Amino acid sequence: MVEIDDSLIGKDVLEMAFERCIKCSTCKYSYKEFEKSCPSGEKFLFESYWASGRIRIIRGVLNGDLEWTEDLIDPIFACTTCGACMDACQAPHADYIVEMIEALRELAVKNIGPAEKQKFLVSRCEDSCNPYGDPNSDNSELKKEYNLPEKAEWVYFIGCTSNYRQKSLRDSTLRFLKKVGIDFTLIDEHCCTSPMIRTGQLSIIDDYMGYNLEQIKKAGATKVITSCAGCYKTLTKDFKRFGHDSDLEIYHSLELVKKLLDDKKIEFKSEFNKTVTYHDPCHLGRHMGVYELPREIYKQIPGLKLVEMKRNRNFAWCCGAGGGVKIGYPEWALEVSKERLEEAKETGATIITSTCPFCKTNLSDSATHYNFDFQVLDLMEILDQIDIEVKS
Repeated sequence: MVEIDDSLIGKDVLEMAFERCIKCSTCKYSYKEFEKSCPSGEKFLFESYWASGRIRIIRGVLNGDLEWTEDLIDPIFACTTCGACMDACQAPHADYIVEMIEALRELAVKNIGPAEKQKFLVSRCEDSCNPYGDPNSDNSELKKEYNLPEKAEWVYFIGCTSNYRQKSLRDSTLRFLKKVGIDFTLIDEHCCTSPMIRTGQLSIIDDYMGYNLEQIKKAGATKVITSCAGCYKTLTKDFKRFGHDSDLEIYHSLELVKKLLDDKKIEFKSEFNKTVTYHDPCHLGRHMGVYELPREIYKQIPGLKLVEMKRNRNFAWCCGAGGGVKIGYPEWALEVSKERLEEAKETGATIITSTCPFCKTNLSDSATHYNFDFQVLDLMEILDQIDIEVKS
């Protein structure tokens, strides 16, 4: 085996490819009614696009049996890293399959470069501190608008997608935090680095992680809340993985909502008379194990009827946006989402809801592109439409 130099993600993760995968193909389908589970494999129908094939690529390039060529770019990068393979795999390395793919991508970036369109994630961040390339918002205007202090117990880490693309979700979350009396503020954020980690482009992540932690510390906060599943996973797991550990308490917004309900600090008073189906974000579900919490909240909203898609919880079909696919393979991202919308349509729901701005973006884009008559709303946007009584 060749020496693995300068791998930030880890030599040990890559070496698992040599020890544990026996190419049994369990990763290709969920064990629930043998449902298809891998968007990449189902699209390209070639072994290299399944998890087992990517692990074989790792073996090949590290052993020197496979040359680094541009023919490897699509098999390596055309994957949403949804984690369905991790859930299906029964081998000891199951929990590390996505990390193995991310480590393979890091090596690919060094040897042949990233997927063509994914390279803009870094260059845009270098120019504007966010992967969309929009002028950086230091959030000072939002702090004025919502009369927020310079220092507070909580920081609301908005995340790039909510701050630059899904502002309705951002504003709904801000209004909720103000309404329920949370002592919070905002910081001048840089991207959390999730898009770069997922695509193996690690050149700026150390600086960005350090910067964000410095800004949070400067705000005097001990708790961080985010309404983005990707930011939540990154702040909770990846910061530690890359050596940026802290004593901060990290919350997804739905965890705060559930805590307030459990402590009887809030009560939903008005009705939301809609039939709703919930889409499990991959970063919140399979990557973080959060499945029942959002459902428990939806079921407490008066008038709301929650119906489940055939594939739900750990079996949920990916929205198609993750792993750099939304920017790298935009047409295919919409195709993946279309399959999810067709499944949602079978439930009779008029609203598909999630707890991730990235999922909301791709589901909304696909619904428009394929003429689905769906409203796509985040949980925080639904809560923004009902009366909430705050109790002392």
